[in-house]
This record gives sequence, C-alpha cells and structure tokens, in this order.
Amino acid sequence: MGNTALLNNVDHQDLRIITTRSAALDDNVMFAVSFPAEFRSLQAHYPIVFRKTADATGFQPIALFGFQSGQNLFLDSKGWSASYIPLAVERQPFLIGISGEERLIHIDMDSPRISTVEGERLFRTHGGTTDFLDRISSILLAIDQGLAETPAFIAALLEHELLESFVFDIELVDGSQNRLAGFYTINEERLQALAGAQLEALNRRGYLQAVFMAIASLSNLRLLVERQNRQLQERGDS
Repeated sequence: MGNTALLNNVDHQDLRIITTRSAALDDNVMFAVSFPAEFRSLQAHYPIVFRKTADATGFQPIALFGFQSGQNLFLDSKGWSASYIPLAVERQPFLIGISGEERLIHIDMDSPRISTVEGERLFRTHGGTTDFLDRISSILLAIDQGLAETPAFIAALLEHELLESFVFDIELVDGSQNRLAGFYTINEERLQALAGAQLEALNRRGYLQAVFMAIASLSNLRLLVERQNRQLQERGDS
C-alpha cells in the first residue's frame, strides 16, 4: 500500500468505509495470510495451507480462496458466501503502523472502500470512535499479535519436519485439467511418528490444535472445486 495515512479524527472525520464484498472492492484475491490462533475459525470454510515467504527463508500460513491468482471462489452476486471472513480481509483498508513501541492505525487512501457518502463511519459526529472503528482496532491487534507468534509456530513445524509440498490435481466440469502447486501442508505420517514427549511439547505450546485444524481444513479443497464447478455451470446456463 503506497498511499497510506495515519488515521485521525481531523483529516478523516467524514470518511466512511464500504463493507460489502466484491471484485470491484479488491476482494478478488486467491488467499489471505493467517496465523494459528485463527485456524479454528478458518477451518470450517477454507483450506489452510502454507507458502514460502517472499524472501524464501520461511513459511506463512494462508487461507485459500481459489486456485489461481485473482480468483476468489467465495465471491458471488450477493457478496462473500461464507459466514466467516478472514481477519486479513476484514481489516481492509486499514493496517498497523509502528512508531517506537506504539501501534497506530493507518489507512490506505487509494482503497476503493473509502467513501464520504456510504458505508460505516469511523468517528462520531460529536467526538469519539464508532463501534465499527473499535472493531477494526481489535482486528488489527489480533493480526499483529498472531503474526508475531507465527514464526515460533513455523519453527516448531520445521524442527519436526512437519511441512511438505503437495500437488492438487483438479478436473472441472468443462473438462479442463488444472493443478494447484507451490504450497505446503502438514505431513501426517511424520506427525503420527512423533514420540509422546514431542507431541506433549507441541501441545503445551498450543501448536498441536492448530496442526490438527490445518489438517482438517484440507477437506475444503474438494468444496473449492465444487464452488468452481458451480460457477462454470452458471456461466454456461446464462
């Protein structure tokens, strides 16, 4: 985000945020970055997989929305068709800026979500923040804390060699053959081979539940295929 500004109730008193979901509002993304504390909420709807970081020195967990760049199979004419929206998506167009020890809310002024005529207000007319902005503040704090804790979780997975690359082959109703590659998931055989003391250590740190949530979430890959097939059929019927 290039055009960011420190949020304040003077310059941004009249700003509103459009909270509907659509491709026109930049929701047509393939995935969103997540963190272990969010896995319980994610696993009911999205596959949780891992990808290498931009510098290729580590890994980060993500919630998967589609099979190719710019594809979000959870978007339809009514908006976002899942009851839980990942926090990294919900927080848009806000982000945290750090000034010394202080975390401050910034806003992307180029976001299509920004309006002065529709959407959720940020500041009350006679002073103070709205419930909406208070919610955004709590979301940003959860993301900040979750991302800060993620490297230790990833280090534990790598210590036990629990991450493995995988390939997911997809045949769609239109006959096309597709492949999802470049991502990683939990190696279940290595997990099952861990000694009791190793499992206990993972559990004490709160990691074991997150591992099982990530494994369980992979059943949603099939549901993603079903979503894509439905969209293809709807286009064919129109």
